[in-house]
Amino acid sequence: KFYRSQVSVKRQSGVEDVIPIIVSEFLLEGWLKRSLIGQWVELAGTFRSYRQEGEHTRLLLFFFASAINFYEDCKNMITGPNTNNIYLEGYIVKPPVYRKTPLGKEVTDLLIAVSRTDRKSDYIPCIIWGKIARWARYQNVKTYIQLYGRIQSREYTKSTEPREKRIAYEVSIMRMHRMENVLQDDLT
Repeated sequence: KFYRSQVSVKRQSGVEDVIPIIVSEFLLEGWLKRSLIGQWVELAGTFRSYRQEGEHTRLLLFFFASAINFYEDCKNMITGPNTNNIYLEGYIVKPPVYRKTPLGKEVTDLLIAVSRTDRKSDYIPCIIWGKIARWARYQNVKTYIQLYGRIQSREYTKSTEPREKRIAYEVSIMRMHRMENVLQDDLT
């Protein structure tokens, strides 16, 4: 069995990112009879995507836990409270989209494919700000990159009718490196 839930991580700004997670029953052994709401937790695993087919195709993102630790308080946590780090390696699969906000901040959106060991790929949307955004806009499709950042969530209202609130998930990139001389597999 697998369980779906969410974890909340506070940014330095005080904004909370609410991240969907999937955890195996095996990892929760001994914890299933307790309420875990408000419990401090550390997770290790992979950020995955799933294409939901239907009237409109949607990309669903979630964190798939491979290890989990619970704590009564944040004092004994290995990474410390409110730490949200992600490291990814993958290929850019769509041309970067560069823009400026109304306040003049530079932003680039990327979609990267991250390979799993089972010959599948996860497609992860990423957002980059500032000088790195300016550099990232010139990267080509099929460029192999390493990136470091955090998983973030943001609420938005769908602009088409019927209007509804949704949550978007993406990786906010803090550092990014282009990898040279990497053997490229067929991305199709």
